[in-house]
This record gives sequence, structure tokens and C-alpha cells, in this order.
Amino acid sequence: MSYAYLDEYSRALRGAHEAVATGQDWPESPRRLIAASWRRSLEAHIDPERLNAPSVLDPSHIEDVRQAHPLRPLLPLLVQTLSSLADEIDHVMVVTDDNGRVLWRRGNPAVIRRADQIGLADGHQWAEHNVGTNGIGTALAIRRPMHVYSEEHLMRVLHVWSCSAAPISDPDSGQIIGCVDVSGTASTLHPATVAMVAVTAKLAESQLALRMYERDEHLRRRYEALRGRPGILLSSTGRVISGDPSGCLGKRVPLGSQTQRMLLKDGSVALLEPFSSGFLLRPSPATTPPPLTMTFLGAGTPTATFDDHERPLSLRHAELLALLALHPHGLTAEQLSFLLYGDDGNPVTIRAEIHRLRAQFGNAIAAKPYRLTCPIEADFLELRRHLAAGDPTSLARAYNGPLLLRSESPEIRRERDELEAQVRACLLRRGTPDDLWTYAQTCNGRDDYEVLERLAALPPTDSRSAAARARLLL
Repeated sequence: MSYAYLDEYSRALRGAHEAVATGQDWPESPRRLIAASWRRSLEAHIDPERLNAPSVLDPSHIEDVRQAHPLRPLLPLLVQTLSSLADEIDHVMVVTDDNGRVLWRRGNPAVIRRADQIGLADGHQWAEHNVGTNGIGTALAIRRPMHVYSEEHLMRVLHVWSCSAAPISDPDSGQIIGCVDVSGTASTLHPATVAMVAVTAKLAESQLALRMYERDEHLRRRYEALRGRPGILLSSTGRVISGDPSGCLGKRVPLGSQTQRMLLKDGSVALLEPFSSGFLLRPSPATTPPPLTMTFLGAGTPTATFDDHERPLSLRHAELLALLALHPHGLTAEQLSFLLYGDDGNPVTIRAEIHRLRAQFGNAIAAKPYRLTCPIEADFLELRRHLAAGDPTSLARAYNGPLLLRSESPEIRRERDELEAQVRACLLRRGTPDDLWTYAQTCNGRDDYEVLERLAALPPTDSRSAAARARLLL
């Protein structure tokens, strides 16, 4: 990248900054990733005139946070790879956690003193929602290596700085656990530095993977020493390590709150037991837990029966149970909120409603993610099975009306409309007069013109024909 281009780009960025300060449209936008970061930062109400990053960790507690962090054993590797670069060309190397909190830094003493002035120091937080666009926060936000040059920072005080950062992911969970960053003055930090920082992050991830495999092998040896090798061996995060040769559980079992009883994908019940540094899943000797039966079709009050006790449900609770039944692998509060309310949803509301549901149904609803842990019987799921079988008579008997008729949830409405369309199409294509008449007694079928025409064509002596003709005249 030529210095002439950087000078021209800097002038364009300064114009954009002036527009931001006065609330006007940007005359020229920064490059795409930076423009997106600016928008996120402005939505978070970042003040471009802010002078430093906030301090969020008590100095007396930071050592405890360091000792507990999974990157602590790799600090010598990170320092060896990058700190010499920082010393030689007047830069500072920083390692943060997944929230952008600075845990370690190394570098030239003069640069360290300048970094102190902007809060690029231990215990300060560099997430986008704290300081706006910057290498650390933006790399964490977009989950990829990032170079932020001078005026690309939203905060003016950072315009003398440039930074190259890369997130570090845990190969076990797949979650980001930290970020490595090299920062310096804009004139000395070349954009190509981001490539070296990215390689360092990948090297750290490789070391984490090696350590994970070593832990797995140690756990596997202890498991193999058990007589008969009972159960399925899981890591501490729920990864399946051994004992599932068919692969029916997939790569990972959601541990949730680590309750003892778990409902597996095949419908069987297993006991989760701690084993060394992981867990064992053993077949449950207990009887099958009681099913949760839902009656959600038609215009009546939705009800659920659990442990021989029938309960009328509010519409919101019925919607939540229906969504969990339709997504057996579970949903987060954020996902449930979006499916129920769209973009206007609030996960806090969902958590409160789930708490009330669990007060009624206990361990039938697990958390992290929210999911049903008992056998499920639901009239709308039975309807799906009849549709798959293509049996119009069973379908007509099972269909008592639309799914949760009063629901305005986008996901429930989609499922309701899809079921209605499939039921109607199957009955019109293959249904007998009896099947069509049964459908005509539902709220949607009562005024269905095509269904009534079919029934009106029956012999005049058939009472269903007269009833259909009467409805057509209304």
C-alpha cells in the first residue's frame, strides 16, 4: 500500500469523521469492513471524542483472571513470536480475552507509556461497544484477522495509532477465547503485520488442539480401563470421544445444566455421570419419563398434559412449547425470541416465560439450549406423520383446525399455514366425501368454496349435499 494512497485515504477518512461529528451523511465511506464497524459503533453510542478505553478489571483480581484463562499456558509462545517485533519497531503486543479485556502486554517501554494514556493497558476493555472501531474489538466482532489504520478508528485520539489483531478460537468448543494484537504508531505499523498476527493466532489454536487431543487420549485410556467399557465417553464440554461407534449422537451432546437424566436423539434416556475430567452417558435403568402431551389444533384453549395432570396454557406458553417441539435439538433464548417476535423480541422476556413453564413442567424442559427432555405427543406432530403417510382418512380425523389459531408468531404462522395448505391439498386430491365433510366442520373448512362444491355435487338425497349448497349461498 503506497504512502500516496494512504495520504489520500486519510483525507477521505477525515471528511467522514467530520460528517459523523455533525450528524451528516458521509461524503466518502471507509472500506466496507470499517464502514460496517463504524455503524455498529455509532449504534452503541460511542463518542468519537472519547479519550481512552474503560478499566473494567480490578487490579487486585486481574491475576486470578489470568491464571484461569486458557491462553495463559500459551503466553510464552505468543511473546516469543511477536514481542521481538514489538520491541524492534516500537510496537506493543497485547493479548485479550474474548470480551476484549487486556490480560497481558509486552513491548517497548516508550510505547507502553503512550499506550497507558489511551487505556491500552491491563484490565482495560477494547470491545467495539466500549471504544468503537479498533483492531481488537473489530477482530472479535467479525471473528477474523483485522488491520485498522489510523483514521479508520472512530475515536480521534486513536488516529496516531494503527493495529493488527486476530481472534483465537478454542478448537474444543469452537468459541472465541481471546485476541492477539500488535499496535503502534500509524507511520511504523505496516498493514502486512496482520498476516504475521494471524499466523500467530493459528499457531496458538494448533497448540490448543494438541493439548485437547492429549487430554482426550488421557481420558480415553482411563475409560478403556473400565471393565466392559460401559456408557459413552464425553469431554468436559460434551464432545463424544468414545463409545458411540454408530455416530448416532453426532459430534457433541448438549450438556445444558448437566442434569442427571438426558433425552438422546434416538429417544432413549441416559444418565450423565462425572468421569475423571469428562462425563459418561449410561443407559438409564429408570422407567421412561412421562410424556408431555400437547393439544394445540383448533380454536379451543391449548392444553398440555404431563404426569397425568392436564393444564390449560396461555397462548405464549403454548407457543414456546410448540417451538421447542418443532426444534428438538433446542433453541437459545435469542432464537426463541426471534421466532416468536421477530426483530422486536427480547430474550429477557423469553427467559422469564421459560422459568414459569419450568415451574409447571420441571425437568421436562432443559436449558442451554432450551429443549424438551421427555417423550412428546402433540396433535400437530401427529398431523405431520399422517401427511407423510398420505392417508386422507386418518388426516381428516386428526385435523381439528389450525395450529394455535390466535398466534401471531412468525414461525407458528408459517407452520400453521404450511399444515393447512398440505391438509387441504391432500384431502382435495385423495379424500372421500366423508373426509371432506369432516374437514368442512373445521373453522377453515367450513367456508372453503372448493370443498363445499365437491360436497354439493353429492346426490340430492345426501344431507351433506344440502348443507354444502346452503353454505355456498351464504
